[in-house]
Amino acid sequence: MSDCLIHPITAQSFAIIDREIGEHSFTAPEYAIVRRIIHTTADFEFKQLTRFTDGAIAFALEAIAHRTPIVVDVGMVKQGIVGLLIKTFGNEVITALDFSSEQADRGDRTRSELGMRQCMQAYPEAIFAIGNAPTALLALCQPTDFIFTPKLIIGAPVGFVSVLESKAALARSPHPHIRVEGRKGGSPVAAAIVNALVTLAWERRS
Repeated sequence: MSDCLIHPITAQSFAIIDREIGEHSFTAPEYAIVRRIIHTTADFEFKQLTRFTDGAIAFALEAIAHRTPIVVDVGMVKQGIVGLLIKTFGNEVITALDFSSEQADRGDRTRSELGMRQCMQAYPEAIFAIGNAPTALLALCQPTDFIFTPKLIIGAPVGFVSVLESKAALARSPHPHIRVEGRKGGSPVAAAIVNALVTLAWERRS
């Protein structure tokens, strides 16, 4: 654990989680991410809800260390990760909503979806973190007429409409990803996953 990145109170919280979480089959990096989510939410159910594809964490750590841009769906995710990134690798963070116009929601597509589609073309090899908008996650999982090879997709939208469908689409996609099953998630969860990855990448730098 990197003392310069982990506040003492956070470290104490991690120790409590370690004592209470019980048996699990996570690898050390996977557990670091799940523990960060639980710390953020005080909800141990994320132990059962968090899924990782093979190699996803390794791809993400290398990408973060090489300052790969990070695309997020909403400003709350950005606010949750920029502070740590400033202290570490300084990756650019792009918000999909900034790529869409106010008029976009007059059609049958949301601003989040339209903005994400533009980000996919502008940053096809980025890390994508979704904590709010299932339509943005669905956009990431649909076929494209351009090369789209994201380093990682974090799928953690929260709510009731299209949330389960978007996560199921991510589960079927060929992209490396970390997802939260069910209706739970949210911007704090997506930010927690990114921050855990950044911390892991920083600890492994040589």
